[in-house]
Amino acid sequence: MIPVPRGPGGRMGRMDIMLFHSAYGLTPSVEAAAERLRAAGHKVWTPDLYGGRTVGTVEEGVALRDEIGKDELLKRAVLAAAPYSERGLVYMGLSLGASIAQTLALGDEKARGLLLFHGTSDLAESASVDELPVQLHVADPDPFETHDWLSSWYLQMRRAGADVEIYRYPGAGHVYTDPELPDWDEESAERTWSVALAFLDSL
Repeated sequence: MIPVPRGPGGRMGRMDIMLFHSAYGLTPSVEAAAERLRAAGHKVWTPDLYGGRTVGTVEEGVALRDEIGKDELLKRAVLAAAPYSERGLVYMGLSLGASIAQTLALGDEKARGLLLFHGTSDLAESASVDELPVQLHVADPDPFETHDWLSSWYLQMRRAGADVEIYRYPGAGHVYTDPELPDWDEESAERTWSVALAFLDSL
C-alpha cells in the first residue's frame, strides 16, 4: 500500500492557520472567517492583537493601531504564533493583519504558505524564502494597495523567492469580504473564498 501524504497533525491536506484581524480588531466577522476555514477542515487561531478592543471605522482603526504601535502589534503577533510555528503554519491576514502575516511568514522558515486579504507590507531587501506559496486578494482599485505598489510588491516578492498569485476584484471596497462593513461585496467575497480555499487545499 502506498502511504497517503498527510498535512500537519496527520490531517489529510489540512492546514494550521494563524489568522490576523484587520484594523477593526477581532470582530465577529473575523471569527466567522475562521469558522469558514474550520468548516473546510483547517485548524485556525485568531490572535487578538488589540486586547479586546474593536472599532467601527477605518479612521478609528488607524488611530488604535498607532496608539498601540506597529512594533508592539508585531511583538504580540510573534508571541501568538510562536507556540505553533513548529507545525508549519499558513499565515493569513485581513488588511492590517495581512501586513503582519506577511512579515511573520517571511521570517518563518517553516511557513507553509501566506494568504493575504486586502493588504500587503514592505519587504526587507534581505527577505528570502524557498518558493513560499503566496496568494493575495485585493480590490481594484484599492486606495491602500495601488497598481504601482502592487507591481513593485509582486516583483519584490518574486525576487525574495515567493511563488505569488494576485487576484483583483473590480469595483469592490477595501475590506470587501467583511459583511459588517460598507465595503462588503458579496459576489467578490464568494469568489475570493472559493479561490482561497482551493489554494489552501493545494498546499
